[in-house]
Amino acid sequence: MSTIKKLSPAIKELRFLMCQNGQASAGARQFIQTAYPYLKKHNPDLPVLIREARGTPARAFARFGTCSRNQPTSCQSKLRNADLTPEYGVEKHVELDNLSTTDVQTKVTELLNAPPSSS
Repeated sequence: MSTIKKLSPAIKELRFLMCQNGQASAGARQFIQTAYPYLKKHNPDLPVLIREARGTPARAFARFGTCSRNQPTSCQSKLRNADLTPEYGVEKHVELDNLSTTDVQTKVTELLNAPPSSS
């Protein structure tokens, strides 16, 4: 779980959807059990939403946005240095159904490192 630490300030929200007891969501549920403490420890102000509903395919969503005016200038410089041009409300998602915990971690890491775009 060491690959997900301090996330980019461009990430405004992280959402996980999954079935609470379906076999297809087992890897996603296990990932959440191990990853959530690390995510919140290193990103205490980031909303991490976990939604479970019967029959829901396992997916992860990241909502990207720009830094607000009241955030430190380091936020703006991190965005410039990362060559990101985030727009308010841009969302990306990955499908996590039928993946192992390791595969879920890989997919979520890719999602969180993907530069946001409006496409």
